[in-house]
Amino acid sequence: MSLPDEYDLRRSLPSPEAFARLREAAEMAPRSAEGIDRGLPNSLFGVTVVHRSTGETVGMGRVVGDGATVYQISDMAVHPDHQGAGLGTAILTALDAWIDETAPPNAYVNLLADVDGFYERFGYEETRPASKGMFRRTE
Repeated sequence: MSLPDEYDLRRSLPSPEAFARLREAAEMAPRSAEGIDRGLPNSLFGVTVVHRSTGETVGMGRVVGDGATVYQISDMAVHPDHQGAGLGTAILTALDAWIDETAPPNAYVNLLADVDGFYERFGYEETRPASKGMFRRTE
């Protein structure tokens, strides 16, 4: 998947500031500064999309997990001003390619989808009725 010329896909994690800014712009739940600072370095892999003319990080995604049996696609976000240019597709393609290159057979790859119809194009399926996703937040 190639991006329009005005963007670069980088095999890197966003800065903590870009991470927080993108989550807010994409209307995702906020994360604490402490959580971001501790969590980002524990990622298995990440990609960012940078807008060439401004140098701004406008997209991101990362893989978290144990690096062997469980991988989770996490923090997929594209700034609303840059949506519709294929950035999300490029991000997920890069994350999936890294997992395919590094994961042993029968690893479990999961995600929590917030967009209907996007992840299904990449072979992701709902877990119900076999299982259901659940969550809780710390205070």
